[in-house]
Amino acid sequence: MKMHLLSCGRLRMRKSIFLPVAERSETIELPVSSALLRHAQGNVLFDTGCHPTVPEDPEGRWGGLAKLMIPIMQPGEHVLTGLAALGLSPDDIDVVINSHLHPDHCGCNAFFRKATFMIHADELAAARAPGSEAAGYLAADWDQPMPIDELTGQRDLFADGRIVLLPLPGHTPGSLGALARLDRSGTFLLAGDTVSLRETLDTGIIPRNTWNGEALAKSLAEVRHIESSGTTILCGHDTRQWDSLRKGADAYE
Repeated sequence: MKMHLLSCGRLRMRKSIFLPVAERSETIELPVSSALLRHAQGNVLFDTGCHPTVPEDPEGRWGGLAKLMIPIMQPGEHVLTGLAALGLSPDDIDVVINSHLHPDHCGCNAFFRKATFMIHADELAAARAPGSEAAGYLAADWDQPMPIDELTGQRDLFADGRIVLLPLPGHTPGSLGALARLDRSGTFLLAGDTVSLRETLDTGIIPRNTWNGEALAKSLAEVRHIESSGTTILCGHDTRQWDSLRKGADAYE
């Protein structure tokens, strides 16, 4: 199995959302990414990033949310171009895993018309609840006609230990991580926004954009336990880590 990390642009947000001790005026740049896992039984995509229209018309796509998450990527910097550079089209993707349903993680869902979507049942319930748009759930991104496999617990995707989905609630009710076990590069945990920044894991400081702080603290403890076995934790939006990783055709194997 190979893992390709794909750039989906960057966002700018207030640093105090993640680290409350930061000055209110201080901002932080957050990479947005997707991971392609090329398994013998199918191509699996972990998250789909932002919709292609976001860089040119963020308010048109996101409304008021665009004032909190400011896109700073160039037009054309999204998961579809990342896949095309590898010779793949959206129809080549068999499974999409949504770590959660915020628009920087599911914005391109609509393009993967032949995929089955793996989403936690609690995340779907949160997205379908009245007033969910105020919590960052935009139906134009997540509410698509493709088949959904609703998870309620851990799932070994192909029953071979290569890709194992783990519920990691806290940031949202149904946040998911994915353990990817590679032959040469070792095991990685795609942690999504359970660990947006490495500082979150190291300090235990709960970000302000958290649905349930107690649940997130438990999930962070689980992530630390996983890391103690030698697993590499891939954070959802950590610039320092992202800059150090292989990307695109330079795969982990």
